[in-house]
Amino acid sequence: MYFKKFWKGFALLLVVCILAAGAGPFVSCADEVSELKQSIADKQEAISEANKLKKQLQSGLTDVKNVISGLEKSKNNLSAYISELDTTLSLAQAKILELNTLITEKEAEIKKTTEELNEAIKTEENQYEAMKLRIRMIYERGESMYLEMLMSAQSFGDMINKADYIEELTAYDRRMLEQYQATREYVEVCKTQLEAEQVVLEEAKSDVEAEEAALETLISEKQKEITAYENDINNREQLLKEYEAEVAAQEAEIKALEQAIAAEKAALANATKRKYDGGMFAWPAPSYKRISDDYGYRIHPILKTKQFHNGIDMAAPGGSPILAAYDGTVTAAAYSATMGNYIMIDHGDNLYTIYMHASKLYVSKGAEVVKGQKIAAVGTTGRSTGNHLHFSVRLNGSYVNPWDYLSS
Repeated sequence: MYFKKFWKGFALLLVVCILAAGAGPFVSCADEVSELKQSIADKQEAISEANKLKKQLQSGLTDVKNVISGLEKSKNNLSAYISELDTTLSLAQAKILELNTLITEKEAEIKKTTEELNEAIKTEENQYEAMKLRIRMIYERGESMYLEMLMSAQSFGDMINKADYIEELTAYDRRMLEQYQATREYVEVCKTQLEAEQVVLEEAKSDVEAEEAALETLISEKQKEITAYENDINNREQLLKEYEAEVAAQEAEIKALEQAIAAEKAALANATKRKYDGGMFAWPAPSYKRISDDYGYRIHPILKTKQFHNGIDMAAPGGSPILAAYDGTVTAAAYSATMGNYIMIDHGDNLYTIYMHASKLYVSKGAEVVKGQKIAAVGTTGRSTGNHLHFSVRLNGSYVNPWDYLSS
């Protein structure tokens, strides 16, 4: 009789001890909970970076008013004015490219975060349903279930085994609760990250619109000043001289490059010489909409005199690609007030192609390029009043008709 009472008393004390231990600090679910906590920390860092990026975007727009105001003194020197304005145009075009890249990246990140959020919500719901069942069972049977298990022990060893099992059950309950709480926190931080990324995306889209508007304003300002200068009857005679001087300057610059190349080739007479194999050129402006000015003689719209146009003007959207017409070596990638950002490519056998007025250059002098490779972006730098590519071909030191080499 006394032994039975002892067992019952000991069993009751053991249940109380186990349940009391359950009220203490949670035991971490080593792998899953720690992984969730690391994911939460990573996402909180991503949220912080997104907020920093948003502030950077808000403060990084081109200030058109200040740019135009700062150029006022340069207007009486058209070449200096064009050069200074082209610098800002190139920067604005580069910003638009960066923002569009950021938009693509953010859209991919938002898609990934949305998938992670949906998966976390599904996990949270499953955990919640499992916990509801477990809580209902504990509520309905509670401590009596544990006491019954211990009271049914056949020996002291059996009682210790059952006590270990009860402790595992309570530890499991604690782990599940901790995991559920971590999952809930992860869901909330996913939502916050998604909101932060959406804000950055909308800010980037808004900035693209603002930069494109700034770009159009700057191009319009440039066009207005060039047109006003050209339309001034008092400048007509001077302008004709300037135009002829500009063409001569272009010719001199190109000839100097050709002579330098010839000298280099002569110095490397034993090296393998590039040969043009007679293949047709790729179309250098795949986004072009129309030919705005063709090769050959025409009446200049302002000067009203017969002038020779040494290339084809391909009207195309600003920032659209300019491709290398054929395999070759880049012999020049530079800027001049008349040609703007330009590239010259040596195709061998004294055959060269020239690409003018680019907003951005993607290759440097000395680079080897292949037919169809992107080498620049369409722009309106230099003596230009709208986005287009001026494409020229030179053979043996003279301009020739590009149509003789183009495949379409």
